Amino acid sequence: MRKEKNRRVLLSVLLAFCLTLAACGQGADSDTSDTAGGGAPALETGTDEAGTDKAGEAVIDVEALRAQMGFYVDGTTLYDANGNPFIMRGINHAHTWYSDKLFLALDGIAATGSNCIRIVLSDGEQWSETSAETVKNIISLCKERNMIVILEVHDATGYKDKESLLAAAQYFVDIKDVLIGEEDYCIINIANEWQGNSESKIWKEAYTEAIPMLREAGLAHTILVDSSGWGQYGRCIGDAGLAVFESDPLGNVMFAVHMYGTAGGTEEKIRQNLDYALEQNLCVCVGEFGYTHSDGDVEEAYLMEYCVENGIGYIAWSWKGNSGGVEYLDLAISWDGSELSEEWGEVVINGENGIKETSQICTVFTE
Repeated sequence: MRKEKNRRVLLSVLLAFCLTLAACGQGADSDTSDTAGGGAPALETGTDEAGTDKAGEAVIDVEALRAQMGFYVDGTTLYDANGNPFIMRGINHAHTWYSDKLFLALDGIAATGSNCIRIVLSDGEQWSETSAETVKNIISLCKERNMIVILEVHDATGYKDKESLLAAAQYFVDIKDVLIGEEDYCIINIANEWQGNSESKIWKEAYTEAIPMLREAGLAHTILVDSSGWGQYGRCIGDAGLAVFESDPLGNVMFAVHMYGTAGGTEEKIRQNLDYALEQNLCVCVGEFGYTHSDGDVEEAYLMEYCVENGIGYIAWSWKGNSGGVEYLDLAISWDGSELSEEWGEVVINGENGIKETSQICTVFTE
């Protein structure tokens, strides 16, 4: 069951050993910088017993983290802990605002055949902080229902300051004790739609600081990074996605584009926003999408078709509880899912290229 994972770990150790031998044979002025793009870096040297280098910087134990990984990214594909491709077919659930509906929502979403669920959490910046114990319980309940859980902090939505993104990253560091050991079942989506404007340089600078924070804390999970521009500016992946990916010593980062009227309004926009990642051999999913929104209608049928044809995951927004004039984005009319909205829920769940037709349960639950 774990042959592929064990093979990867052995290859990483052998590669790191070879790199170390090569470094030892070079002169003092030689360039011994780490390999980019997820290759195994040379082993860190000059550390003290506390695990910091001589300059006081935290040292990431890359090989230990590699052995700890469950989900992992290779090129444009996300693989599960058994080494099998995993294509997300799921639904978003706004847990932070509807914590009392957790059991009803999880049961209803599981009944759709979804193989994953994206959960709204809070780091306490805008809403009541979601406790570590609650997160632990959510992961356990999702595992019982054969769904991979994608955890995201919603407080930084649309914010432009780096500090709000780093606060979301720190939240995951603070609850690391309930996350470590769940790498086979859990993906960390650091922050929902951080950066409301479309500036690739700022997006890159912030995420290349946030991602190492998680690794330094001992978190080896696949990290999911939302595009800038409220999640809809896929071009930032084309501009700077490779740099964000290479900031992770594990090379275990994937990207998300959210598709409403701006990113998903035409077939051309859908292809373009996803191809920014694919053309660079980066893994991408549609982390949110609707069938219409305040910024225009969405070509949802083509979006689902394109995702199916290209092995791209999608996660629809959202189960229930939308308000403020966007109630039309409720997939379910009742929390238990016994009745679905005709224009949205029926299409995503029961329609052509929908969840029931295309979802495959992750093999960590079946093998």
